[in-house]
Amino acid sequence: MVTKGIKLKLYPNQQQKVFFARSFGCHRFIWNQLLAMLTERHRNNPQLKMLSNYQMDLLLKPLKTEYPFLKEVDSSGLQVVTKNLYLAFKAFFKDKTHAVGQPQFHSRRYARQSYTTKSTVKVLAKHTMQLPKIGRVKVSTTCDVKGKIKRATVVHEPTGNYYLALQVEDDNQVFDLQHQVVGIDVGLMDLAILSTGQKFSTFCAESLEIKLAKAQRKLARRRRLAQKEMAWDRHQKVPSPRELTDFANYQKQKRQVAKIYAKIRNQRNDYLHKLTTWLVKAFDVIVLEDLQVKQLLKNHRLARSIANASWSVFKRQVIYKAEWYGKTAVLVNPRYTSQICTDCGHSNGPKSLAIREWTCSSCGHHHDRDVNAARNILKLGLKELEGQGRALVK
Repeated sequence: MVTKGIKLKLYPNQQQKVFFARSFGCHRFIWNQLLAMLTERHRNNPQLKMLSNYQMDLLLKPLKTEYPFLKEVDSSGLQVVTKNLYLAFKAFFKDKTHAVGQPQFHSRRYARQSYTTKSTVKVLAKHTMQLPKIGRVKVSTTCDVKGKIKRATVVHEPTGNYYLALQVEDDNQVFDLQHQVVGIDVGLMDLAILSTGQKFSTFCAESLEIKLAKAQRKLARRRRLAQKEMAWDRHQKVPSPRELTDFANYQKQKRQVAKIYAKIRNQRNDYLHKLTTWLVKAFDVIVLEDLQVKQLLKNHRLARSIANASWSVFKRQVIYKAEWYGKTAVLVNPRYTSQICTDCGHSNGPKSLAIREWTCSSCGHHHDRDVNAARNILKLGLKELEGQGRALVK
C-alpha cells in the first residue's frame, strides 16, 4: 500500500464558499489561540513539560464552550490543527541548531488559505464529492480517486480558485522491468543529463516571465496610487480610512499576477512530472546526485537559476515514484564526479563552470563534462548497491 496525493478543482456555490471561509477562520483562530496560550505558558515557566497532542485536544472543548461558532465547522479539522501545532513545537524544541523556527501566528491576510479534515470524504459521482458538514460539492473529476481517502484539504488559492487535495491510500502499481540503469547529473542549462548521453533542458517560460514582469509593474503602480489615497484619508482624518482591500483595481491586478504565477508553476510541474515518470518507466535503477540545494541557494549569482531548475522537486519526484512503481533510486555524493575520467579513472583536477568539454591528460579521451559526471554518478550508485548486497539489473 502506498499513499498518494490527488488534487481536484472545486466548484463551490456561494453558500459553500461562505462555509469554507468560516472554516479557514476557525482553524486559524484555534491555531492562534493555542499558540498564544502555549507561548505564555512557556514564558512563565520554561521548565514545564510541553503539552502532548492529547492534552491539546482536550483544550478544544472549553474553547468551543467559550466560542460557540467553533461548533459550526468540522471538529476533526480542529484536531488536525492541534496535531500540526504539537509537531511544530516538538520540532522546535528538539532542534538544537535553531534551524527550525518557533511556530508563528497565522494571518487572515495570507493569500493562500486552507483547512484539513480527517472525517469521511466520499465519492458520489464522476463530478461530485461529499465533504463533512457541507454535503455535495462539485469537482473537476473523480476518475483518479481510487482507494481509501485518509485526509482531505480544501485550498483557496490567490487566483480565487478552490482545490481539494486528497491523501489516498492505494495498492502499489509496479512497472515492468526494463533491465536498464542510469546515472543523472543535474545542471542549469540542462536539467537532467543522463549517463546514456541524453539531455533534457531546464523548464523555460520566457514569454510568461515577460508577461509577469509587465503585470507586476502595473500592480506596483496601482499600489502606489492606493497608498496615496490612503495617506490622504489619514491626513483628512476620515472616520473609516480605506485599506488596500478596498481598492478594486489593485485587488483585480493582484489576482492577475497570481494567475500568471500559477500558470508558470503548473507548467513547470507538468514538465517535471512527465520527465520523472518517463525516467521511472524506462530505467530500473536511477542514481542521482545528493545535492545540498539549500546551501547552493546561498550563491546569489546562481540562486535564481537553481530555483528555476527545481532540483529538489526533481529529486523528490524520482524518489517517491521509484518507490511507488517498484524501481530503485539511489543518492550518491557527487564530489569529484566532474573531474574523474570515466575511462581510466584519472583525476584531471577542478574546472570552472565555463569549461563544458575537456580531454583527459592521461588517456586522451575527450569528454562532455556533464555526461562524464553522470557516468561517474552511475558507477558510484552501482558500487553502493553492491556494497549493500542488493541485486542489480542485468
